[in-house]
Amino acid sequence: MSAHEPGLNSARRRWLSAAGMGAATSLLPGLSACHHTGPSILRPEVQGGWVGAHVDRGHAWRDAQTPAALCAPPRRVHTLIIGAGVAGLSAARTLMRAGLDDLAVLDLEDEPGGNARGHLMRGLPCPLGAHYLPMPGPDATEVAQWLEELGLIRHEHGRWVGDERHLCHSPQERLFIPDATQDKPGLWRGQWREGLLLQQGLSADDLAQYRRFSLDVSAAARDLGFAMPTTKRAWHAGLAALDQLTFAQWLRYKRYTSKPLLWLLDYACRDDYGAGLGRVSAWAGLHYFASRHGFELPGQGEAHDAVLTWPDGNGWLTRQLARDLGERVQTGQVALQVEASRHEVAVQSWHAGQQCRQAWLAQQVILCVPLFVAHRLLRTPLPPLQEMAPRMAYAPWLVSNVLLSKAFTDRPGMPLSWDNVPYTSEGVASVPMPALGYVDARHQSLAQVAGPMLLTHYWALGGQDAAQGQAMRSALLKGAWSDWAQHVLADLSRIHPDLPGLVQQMDLMRYGHAMSIPAPGIRGHAALAALSAPQGRLHFAHSDLSAYSVLEEAFTHGVRAARQVLAASGMARQMA
Repeated sequence: MSAHEPGLNSARRRWLSAAGMGAATSLLPGLSACHHTGPSILRPEVQGGWVGAHVDRGHAWRDAQTPAALCAPPRRVHTLIIGAGVAGLSAARTLMRAGLDDLAVLDLEDEPGGNARGHLMRGLPCPLGAHYLPMPGPDATEVAQWLEELGLIRHEHGRWVGDERHLCHSPQERLFIPDATQDKPGLWRGQWREGLLLQQGLSADDLAQYRRFSLDVSAAARDLGFAMPTTKRAWHAGLAALDQLTFAQWLRYKRYTSKPLLWLLDYACRDDYGAGLGRVSAWAGLHYFASRHGFELPGQGEAHDAVLTWPDGNGWLTRQLARDLGERVQTGQVALQVEASRHEVAVQSWHAGQQCRQAWLAQQVILCVPLFVAHRLLRTPLPPLQEMAPRMAYAPWLVSNVLLSKAFTDRPGMPLSWDNVPYTSEGVASVPMPALGYVDARHQSLAQVAGPMLLTHYWALGGQDAAQGQAMRSALLKGAWSDWAQHVLADLSRIHPDLPGLVQQMDLMRYGHAMSIPAPGIRGHAALAALSAPQGRLHFAHSDLSAYSVLEEAFTHGVRAARQVLAASGMARQMA
């Protein structure tokens, strides 16, 4: 979605790479694998299906069902990078710029980019996940340098300024406010309002709690030293105390009861971290405000934060990262096992296209995969990884691109914007958690938009507790495309009742482990910090190491791991 007003930059759709879907052991009562139970609103002629993620490959590796035949003799490279998401591509770019080009990057999928990939629907670009990047803050120096090299930003008068062609066009965001009385179930009356902060119909107590939360965020930023990337500031006892509570517990302790404020903060957690304020830590809940710009009240500061975005989302950015790597990026290669010795690292991968195994020998290996994947890959257990892998939690997500023959009939108020969010805490049908709204995928088109309409609908499914997240992951894996398409249409048609009759195609992307959830006790764990240091010839680079998933974190971890490789190889002086 968008950078939220007031001062709420979401991390959604800036996450990491999916790594298959682990099966859940139970479903929520009545979930029934999320089969659609109401009357069908998905017309038989609508085209579409699951796109983007090869769940079968991840599960074949998990279940030891990959072929044993060898493709060719072992291949030798100086550095092997496992994972072609933002961290892996960033590491490869850093090594190449330093003159170390004897490398290969392996990825399970057929295209690099992780969950920052793009998609085409009948020639129209749209995102499959991460879809924007905020202007970099003062601590995101590595990202800022890269964006400046791409010509996307420039430094003027002490601040970063974005190229207008790549900044989000206006209108940027709107919030749909349903009326208290509805015509009938499943159909909302109401109107759109500008921004994502509810400002109408507030009580004096609501406004007082808005102001108090803004002061609490300012005090946290001043006294505790939040940063993005989070590793740019030292971890200390004050942050650790916040990391031991859920955000919901902290809000109760601080006596926050305002319904619109709690809705916004829960929405922010689902949007930023894939799960509600009952699952994420108080450190995480405050981090996205305190690490950059605070919580701005209505009338304070700019109406919107500046964000860079493209029709196909951050797929545009990952294409730039991969552009000069050429055949060094080996897609369709599922890493199976990593064994480090004193003199080299032996890696086995499965070439999905050729249905055989490839052996690799490398001097250094950078693991740019989620920690639970890295733990399974290592033949010899690594103590800090053994400690952290079972603790990590991951949010499932559904990203749906919906192609319409023409524009729908809109509700009154603010016109169609880039980010369009309903103010609700209700899910639909058998999906108990609310969706996050939709993005107008054609909003950034430089030419005048005419003809079909293309929406990208986002659903974070991590829930308010682990049981909900596990159930939704299982439902995503087991549910049919048609069932989930029905749920998406049911959600959209509550505001736009004529929309189902306009649908031509629906391409759905499911992520079983889309992003790490910063649950209490994760960010401050000593074992997590240990994994940022070299482990012999192994180096770790993934946003998991920051306990939450955004491009800035992944990119910076990739740079850091590459620099460790260069230092170990005697090339540290070439890093500049």
